[in-house]
This record gives sequence, structure tokens and C-alpha cells, in this order.
Amino acid sequence: MNPGDNAIALIGFMGAGKSAVGRELSRRIGWPRHDTDEMIREQFGISIPDIFTRHGEPAFREAETALLKTLRRGIAGIVVTGGGIILRTENVQLLRGMGRIVWLDAEEGVLWQRVSKHSTRPLLQTPDPRARFAELFRDRVPLYQSAADYRINTNSNSIVKVTDEIIALI
Repeated sequence: MNPGDNAIALIGFMGAGKSAVGRELSRRIGWPRHDTDEMIREQFGISIPDIFTRHGEPAFREAETALLKTLRRGIAGIVVTGGGIILRTENVQLLRGMGRIVWLDAEEGVLWQRVSKHSTRPLLQTPDPRARFAELFRDRVPLYQSAADYRINTNSNSIVKVTDEIIALI
């Protein structure tokens, strides 16, 4: 992090609470929220699952990187990312250039319980979504660990409590 960088980037696996915490954090501290998934949905004019179906995951990942490059550095803001943003080293470098990276983490079982309620996750549209979830989780945890400046456990913490922890960090 460089002096003067004011962004907070929220990273974490699907179901960790990034969107909800990002909304609450923005409301409480008054910083603008930039949700990369929402912005990409607007750019394509279709849902994330439809982007994956029509254009493929590589096109979605390209859009994530391009979007990060457009976010201005040095302006206070909350960047809410998709779970796979850390798959590209370039994305992590771009996030680091904006400010602090906060990893919202939870146990795999807790995340699965949250995510399994939503059947639209494009990466889980497989014959065995639970096995795919476990594989993605196992592959991504080391990437979150290496990218994060801070790690906050969201297993049983409420959105308000997680937001309180982030505010205490800044």
C-alpha cells in the first residue's frame, strides 16, 4: 500500500459476504462502492451466469482486469470483487495499487451452506457442484492468503460485526 491510497478491496470465496459487507461499509463510512460483478453485469447487459454461458469464463476474467484498470487510484472507495479476481496476479497488483486488501474468510462448510442456497453460480453448474466447490476452495485459499493485507473470519459474524472489524483496521 502506498501513502494516500484509500481504497479497501474486499476479496474472498463465494459466499463470504463481500457484497453485503461492501454495502454496509459504504453506508457507514460514506465511501463509494465499486462492485466489480455489478459493473461487469452492466457492461455486458446480462447476468453473470449468462456472461459465462455466452462468452465464457476467459471473457469474464478479461473484463475484471479491464475494469480494475479503469478504477482511479487514490480516491476513497470500496472495491467489492468477485471470488475469482485473485486468479490473475495482475489483478492482485492492481488491487494493491489502490489500497488495502481485506480477505473475508470462512470455513468451507459454512461457505457451501450459504452458496448452495443459490443455484445460479456459473462455476457450480456441474454434475457434482459440491466437489467442484471444494476443488475451487482448495485452489483459491492460498491465493487469498498471499494477496490479503488483512483476514477477517465471517463464519458466524454478522455483517455489522465484520464491518466493525474493517472500520477498526482503517
